[in-house]
Amino acid sequence: MVNSPELATGITRDIYGMPTFITLTSSDPRTTASWFTETLDFIELFAMPPGDSPTVIHLRRWRYQDILIRRAETTGPVGEGIQVSFAAEYEELEVLAARARSRGAGVEGPADTSWNTRDLAVMTPQGLRVVFTARRPEPLRDEVFTKKMHRWNAEQVLPRRRSLHDDPPRFSH
Repeated sequence: MVNSPELATGITRDIYGMPTFITLTSSDPRTTASWFTETLDFIELFAMPPGDSPTVIHLRRWRYQDILIRRAETTGPVGEGIQVSFAAEYEELEVLAARARSRGAGVEGPADTSWNTRDLAVMTPQGLRVVFTARRPEPLRDEVFTKKMHRWNAEQVLPRRRSLHDDPPRFSH
């Protein structure tokens, strides 16, 4: 999109209220966390309690890309049809795909989509489908699709919602 903000990349260790995150249960949080850090470029932000047998591990990739891994005595595969998607940079998809394949993960892509992204899907050992989606660089985008998106967006514009910071409505008597 023409007015799309730049993607804020890079790992941050800032502590903030997470607007969205996923939680995975695992009988061995340490092994699960290691798979994500060694395969998909997440970092371990912290473990509670610290050490070899934590009950919760907080992982992060970029800002607002957080995963909590929680110890559970019994776990099963993640529900069929559920996936989590993370923003990525176009240039990093091949590296992530190669690393995931080398660790025996099921990998689809990277492949271009009809909506101007390039996606990489990785199946984790827990059965979670993780998709990294990157905006295609300008020369690789489908101009016809871009024009359709602009038209559809213009046709479906909703009235702006009131904000708590707006002036209160004025009523006449």
